[in-house]
Amino acid sequence: MDGMRRRRLKKRYLALVVMVGLFLVINAPGLFAVGYRLWYVPRVAGFPTLVLGQERLLVLSPHPDDETLCCAGAIQQVLRTGGQAYVAWITSGDGFEWDVTLTQHTLRPRGRALLELGNRRILEARKAAGILGIPEANLYFLGYPDRGLAPLVADPLRRYRSPLTGMDRVPYAESLSPGAAYTGQNLERDLERVLDLVKPTLILAPSPQDAHPDHRATGELAIRVLGRRGELERLRYWIVHGGLEWPLPKGLHPALPLEPPPRGRGLPWKRLDLDSEEEQTKLEATRAHVSQMELLSRFMLAFVRKNELYSPTPLP
Repeated sequence: MDGMRRRRLKKRYLALVVMVGLFLVINAPGLFAVGYRLWYVPRVAGFPTLVLGQERLLVLSPHPDDETLCCAGAIQQVLRTGGQAYVAWITSGDGFEWDVTLTQHTLRPRGRALLELGNRRILEARKAAGILGIPEANLYFLGYPDRGLAPLVADPLRRYRSPLTGMDRVPYAESLSPGAAYTGQNLERDLERVLDLVKPTLILAPSPQDAHPDHRATGELAIRVLGRRGELERLRYWIVHGGLEWPLPKGLHPALPLEPPPRGRGLPWKRLDLDSEEEQTKLEATRAHVSQMELLSRFMLAFVRKNELYSPTPLP
């Protein structure tokens, strides 16, 4: 009996040690962040530097907040050099059930509650863009279904109905094509329209290596449409959902570099260095996405680092 009790105590002790170790690895309090710095700085310093000039920059953002996490530094630097910055949000983020569950205290959010979330996230995206210095006229909301982009891109002719909102057409009045049916064909048409209006010289889009299906689909959509237009050389790629708790450590660590994600191994990364003012502005824009910060703050704040990362190719 004593032997069995000792074994149980040993297992509990080991479990506690593992939990404490994971906490330290994920959150890196105090001196533990120094270890990350010693590991990250020389690795990230070895990447070529990306220098941005007077571009006509278009950021393709699958959801409101992605444009800030991936590209707030790039947006600021383009604007500072006298360039122009634009953002096109492919969805309005109306499929994030956990967010509505937390904020509206409902166990199975559907329909109107999620559409209200979409409208709220549009307002937050406008506020974040204003903090970054993007004019209101340079913002495009396409309004296609959150967590539904992959079916649209895979089968452009099939009409899609969101199981979350119940909608089969763009429901937002301020979108580029309100009432447009949820089809990949319409989505491609709207992206073509944005490209014709903006005439971008540089486009930042998610890599198909990203773990989120909406991000992968947005990257594939960009490659398809830009390839058809003969403009693939204008694309650069980023990753937000990089796998294995990336980016580590969680929370706000502005003195640390951003390390390439596990899902981006083999990509020819270039680093865009941010100064302290650009980091502070990125932090303010990140916090403007209030609905997401309520649930994902430690994940989102982990992108406020000394650099951003972009790849000239979508795949290794």
